[in-house]
Amino acid sequence: MSIKSTLAIPFAKIVKNQVYKWANNPHKTQEKVFEYLVAEGCKTAFGKDHDFISINNYEDFKKRVPINDYEGLRSYIDRVVAGEENVLWKGKPLYFAKTSGTTSGAKYIPISKESMPTHIKAARNALLFYITETNDASFVDGKMIFLQGSPVLEDKNGVNLGRLSGIAAHYVPNYLLKNRLPSWETNCIEDWDVKVDKIVEETLSENMTVISGIPSWVQMYFEKLKEKTGKTIAEIFPNFNFFVYGGVNFEPYKNKFEALIGKKIDYVELYPASEGFIAYQDSQTEKGMLLQLNSGIFYEFIPADEFFNENPTRISLRDVQLGVNYVIILNTSAGLWGYNIGDTVEFTSLKPYRIKVTGRIKHFISAFGEHVIGKEVEKALNDAIKGTDINVSEFTVAPQVNPENGLPYHEWFIEFENEPDNLEELASKIDASMQEQNVYYFDLITGKILRPLIIRKVKKGGFHEYMKSIGKFGGQNKIPQLSDNRKIADVLQNFLIE
Repeated sequence: MSIKSTLAIPFAKIVKNQVYKWANNPHKTQEKVFEYLVAEGCKTAFGKDHDFISINNYEDFKKRVPINDYEGLRSYIDRVVAGEENVLWKGKPLYFAKTSGTTSGAKYIPISKESMPTHIKAARNALLFYITETNDASFVDGKMIFLQGSPVLEDKNGVNLGRLSGIAAHYVPNYLLKNRLPSWETNCIEDWDVKVDKIVEETLSENMTVISGIPSWVQMYFEKLKEKTGKTIAEIFPNFNFFVYGGVNFEPYKNKFEALIGKKIDYVELYPASEGFIAYQDSQTEKGMLLQLNSGIFYEFIPADEFFNENPTRISLRDVQLGVNYVIILNTSAGLWGYNIGDTVEFTSLKPYRIKVTGRIKHFISAFGEHVIGKEVEKALNDAIKGTDINVSEFTVAPQVNPENGLPYHEWFIEFENEPDNLEELASKIDASMQEQNVYYFDLITGKILRPLIIRKVKKGGFHEYMKSIGKFGGQNKIPQLSDNRKIADVLQNFLIE
């Protein structure tokens, strides 16, 4: 082992002990974050408008700060984007992370000099926790790749603007720069097909030990490697032993990944968002990701089944329970207050606090009152293909409210790598799991309001073609796995197998 990998092990153990100090004292940690945020917020336009000076506790805070989404804070964010200082947070942001919104168009999420380091530290710590658990840091001697957006930044009234993954590319530690791939020039390529081809060229002969990115795009990279060489990823990169991912549930991709890789590997899950780095996997044996309580974010939670009520329950970490689906609300050191990022989470552990992402509060199907959420469709698909050779590349679900014939139904658009011998049998298994999980769906099926779901086979590469057709191919763009309307489904009709 090199000096670098030898030193990494004791350093990782020191960091782990530091993290668990605050993780094992969660409520005091969150109280300190809350007090810090409110004190700093007093100096801002938002804080003055919402009487932060009179906030003495969380109950005061809830009375003064409403739950917001981007549109709710837009009048303030627009002022920040225009160059005004001390609006949501002190001074000006360090960056704007540009994201795409369904209703807001382009969104500009502020990242401050206080919040940016928490993104970098959390990503680093996830790798350090893996080192302490395996007592192996040899991967730091190999090459590492993160499939990400372009690091080229624009100027927006004196503030750098770019995708979060592109911004993070500027923070690779010096001791890892020699290990980092792809090259800066390749990373700047905007065309995703061209970029991945170039990444294949640059990495094919390298000792790749860590590969990271959104699963659907890493899968594309792996497929191109296999197409070029005829070999598995394990044969090409024998020292590649773990994959780092975030942004989606990995389970639907796992069978396909392991077939492409050709051996069992470890996985490290991250929960990064432009609004803050929320959690990361701290253990290969425990379920869920460690909630980042010491990263300048004060968390609130609303039970998902109450979210659209006029006065939903709004609680802090102290009152959460296992097994409840919550909408996660952030208050951050970049000036996002009562901010709903749209995700739903469930706690898998309360000592320490670990969570798993269960879906999106806006990504659900309730066209008939069934209240189907992302966690349910993912589990149903996983239940149905478990123990089979079926591999799924991508999928999404939408309601078919007005079919030409018969009762309405849920329509599943699935792109298979390995197709089932019997599509109807697979549909029946998925439907049985959905009925078992969701009593509303069960009642609608047994009450003859809905008929069992129908699967539509999307041609190979069809989801990529769909993403290209809407201008969202590559980078951090993801397909919603369910929606309450036909916007995606109607376009996907053009990419079906006849």
